Amino acid sequence: MTPASDSVALTIMTDVTVSVRPLPHFEGLTLPAYETVGAAGMDVRAAIADAETIDLKPGMRAMVPTGLSVAIPEGYEIQVRPRSGLAAKHGLTCLNAPGTIDSDYRGEVKVILINHGDETFVIQRGERIGQLVLAPVTRIVWAETETLPDSERGAGGFGSTGR
Repeated sequence: MTPASDSVALTIMTDVTVSVRPLPHFEGLTLPAYETVGAAGMDVRAAIADAETIDLKPGMRAMVPTGLSVAIPEGYEIQVRPRSGLAAKHGLTCLNAPGTIDSDYRGEVKVILINHGDETFVIQRGERIGQLVLAPVTRIVWAETETLPDSERGAGGFGSTGR
């Protein structure tokens, strides 16, 4: 038996085509792209006017335009997630992370940011404000029942499993 470090991992990545329509205020920006081979998300940028900024004061939130609208294939969603560097360095995160862009939505993609930091964060045109992750959608089919099977946890709620 060979050690795990000597084994070859089989990686299956599937490319899915998503139609994207850059809006007029996107002009001059670059489409989101994977920064590394192993990246799961693509950084998306703020599409605000050159002369404008969004000054996100501590505790404040804003819907930041990306200048993009998309047509996601049925059976998929795009998740809008925070950028870890902005969160760690500035306390900036997406308010509803992960946000979901449904396959039937055709409006502009926006990122809802909130500043949990101590200082105002200034967002300028082209600033990387979030990341987009394409994910398959699994749908629920309810099976109504009078009882549920027992489990080790039972009905224990928040904090019931310890610290």
